[in-house]
Amino acid sequence: MGLTLSYVIRRVALFFAVIWLTATLNFVLVHLAPGDPTGAMLAKMQTQGAIVPNSAAIITAYRKTFGLDQPLPVQYLKYLAELSHGNMGYSLNNFPARVSDIIAGALPWTIGLVLTATIIAFVIGTLLGALMAWRATPGIAKALLPPLLILAAIPNYLLGILLLYVLAFILHWFPVGGSTSVTTTSGLNLPFILDIVDHSVLPASAIVLTAIGGWMLGMRAMMVTVTGSDYLTLAEVKGLRERRIFLRYALRNAILPQVTGLAIALGYVVSGSILVEVVFSYPGIGNLLAQAITNVDYPLIEGITLILVVAIALAILVLDLLYPRIDPRISYQRK
Repeated sequence: MGLTLSYVIRRVALFFAVIWLTATLNFVLVHLAPGDPTGAMLAKMQTQGAIVPNSAAIITAYRKTFGLDQPLPVQYLKYLAELSHGNMGYSLNNFPARVSDIIAGALPWTIGLVLTATIIAFVIGTLLGALMAWRATPGIAKALLPPLLILAAIPNYLLGILLLYVLAFILHWFPVGGSTSVTTTSGLNLPFILDIVDHSVLPASAIVLTAIGGWMLGMRAMMVTVTGSDYLTLAEVKGLRERRIFLRYALRNAILPQVTGLAIALGYVVSGSILVEVVFSYPGIGNLLAQAITNVDYPLIEGITLILVVAIALAILVLDLLYPRIDPRISYQRK
């Protein structure tokens, strides 16, 4: 395989070191940021017209209950101790809900939306990029590259706003936001599934259309490097069909960097597309993180960002260990 036990141990140890460092930076940066969760909650209530008597006593009791009155080193050690047991604590803004339960409720929405959009963009972009550099591709098909590259330069949330305005507000083809309709009964039934798909089309389209151009450009560059290679010339001399040469020889040898990019992109799936989810009021991790930052919810912010880093680090670790399987030329054995 090209792997050694010592290399696997080093990579796994580095993985856990990254998690510890992330948890530490998470804690320090969040607690050093300006703002107080209790003060933010009371200010929000007061702006809504609520009267909060004895607010000073409430703030003191609240901070004592959640240990916010203790020195930062003590809070940090307690944070690591709880984290080692898989406990991310309670959400300050949604007490007594646990952070893990809140994240578990938002995670399926983000994975379903962003994972599907990422895979669709990867498949379409990779195939189109390969065809752009292939000599037998008609010139009309190659004209797709410029408009898709223009879309790739547009932030996905801006494209989402445009799609929302045209297709939802003006044409009324799609819902303006959310994940389901209020009148739809939840469950594993066809109307509920179709309702979810209907609400996901616009945010998914914003992600896909802005991502295809990048995948196309990367694959086109790799196809240019393999075009004219000796093994392609040999395949042509043997009289193999053009389709087989394209798929089995050219595409297969050029796709490895794309697989690397896909693995990293899949790691970012958990983070979702924050601004797209906010624009469409989609109940995913990105929208949840934006709300947690607004409400200065320390445990929820720490839990979400830790989950994001773990997902990315895990994707890179798995990719690193699978590389020798993907490409036999790669070996981690010392010579």
